[in-house]
Amino acid sequence: MSALRPLPRWADVTLLPLLNLALAIFVSGLVVLMIGQNPLTAIWAIVTGAFGNGYNIGYTLYYATNFIFAGLAVALAAHGGLFNIGGNGQAYVAGLGVIIVALALQNTHWLIVAPAALVAAAVFGGAWAFIPGYLQAKRGSHVVITTIMFNFIASALMIYMLNRVLKPAGVSGPESAMIAETGRMPKLGSFFAPFNYTPVNLSIFIAILALVGVYILLWHTKFGYALRVMGQNPTAARYAGISNSRMIIVTMTLSGALAGLVAFNEVLGVQNRLVLDFMGDVGFVGIAVALMGRNHPIGIGLAALLFGALYQGGNELQYVISGLDRTVVVIIQALVILFTGAMEGLFRPGLQRGFMLFSPEQKADAVAVSSARTEG
Repeated sequence: MSALRPLPRWADVTLLPLLNLALAIFVSGLVVLMIGQNPLTAIWAIVTGAFGNGYNIGYTLYYATNFIFAGLAVALAAHGGLFNIGGNGQAYVAGLGVIIVALALQNTHWLIVAPAALVAAAVFGGAWAFIPGYLQAKRGSHVVITTIMFNFIASALMIYMLNRVLKPAGVSGPESAMIAETGRMPKLGSFFAPFNYTPVNLSIFIAILALVGVYILLWHTKFGYALRVMGQNPTAARYAGISNSRMIIVTMTLSGALAGLVAFNEVLGVQNRLVLDFMGDVGFVGIAVALMGRNHPIGIGLAALLFGALYQGGNELQYVISGLDRTVVVIIQALVILFTGAMEGLFRPGLQRGFMLFSPEQKADAVAVSSARTEG
C-alpha cells in the first residue's frame, strides 16, 4: 500500500478547515436540537448577531483584533517548533507597560501616547516571554511548562500591582487610574458612524500590519528561513550553522511581543485603564486561531474573524433565543475550537486518499495495473 501524499496547498489551508468548521456547526446544531430549539434559527441568530449591523460588526472586529495578535504569537513560535502557551501572561505584563506609559504621557496627544504605548507593550510582553525562551535554550526547561507557570506568576503580579501600586485613592476595585481623553486610542466610531458605541479602534489597522509583517518576516527574510528550518529539523539547522539557542530566545521574545499587543488594544483602546483579568481567555483562543489558520497570516486573519463572529454572535444568541443561555453558547464555541483546532486532521486521511484517486500518478498506476491484467 502506497503512502499517503500531502494535500495540495489550497486544500490544506482552505478545504480542510471548511470541512472541520462544517462538522462543528453540524454537531452544534444537534446540541441545539437536543434542548428543543431550532438549529437553523440559532445559526441565523449567530450570523446576524455578528454581522447584522454596524454595531455588531464593530464588536466582531474588536474581538478579531485581539485574536489576530494572539494567533500570530502562537504561529510565530510554532514555525520554530515552539509552543507558546503563555500569551495571557505576556499580555498581562504588557498591560503594565502600556498603562505606565499612557498615564505618564496622557496629557499630550494620542499620536504621541500610542506609539510609545505600542513599544512598551511589545517590550514588556517580549521580556516576559524571553525568560521561558532563555530557560529552554540554555537550561533545557520545556517552554510549555514554563509559559504555563509564567501565566500564573503574571496573574499574581497583576493582583499585587493593581491592589498595592496602581490603584488610585478612593477606588475600591483592583484597577488603575483612567487614561485622560487626549491620550486614548480613537474608536473607529469617531470616523465611521455605524461603529458608534463599539470598542473597535485604530488597533485593528495595527493588527492588519502585524499580519503583513509576520508574513514578510517568515517567508521573505533570512531570519524567517532559519526559523522554519529549525522548526522542521533542529539537527539540520545546527549543522547548517544556525544557532538554535539564539533562535529560540529571539523567537520567544518576538512571540511575546505580539501577544503583548493584545494589551495595547485593550488598555489604550477599550478599557482606558488597567483592570484585573482584562485578557479573559484570549491567549488560549489564539491557539485555536493559529491551528485553524494553519499558522499562516492569511489563515489567522480569517480564523480570527470567525472566532470574533462566534463570540459576538454567541453573545447575541442568548438574547434572541430565550431557551439558550450562556452555557449553550460556550458549548457551541468549544465545539468549533475542538473540531477546527484539536481535531483539525480529522478529514485529512480521507482527503488525501480522495486526491490520490484523481492524481495523474494514481491514474497512471491504475492504467498500468489494468494493462497487466489484460495481458495476463
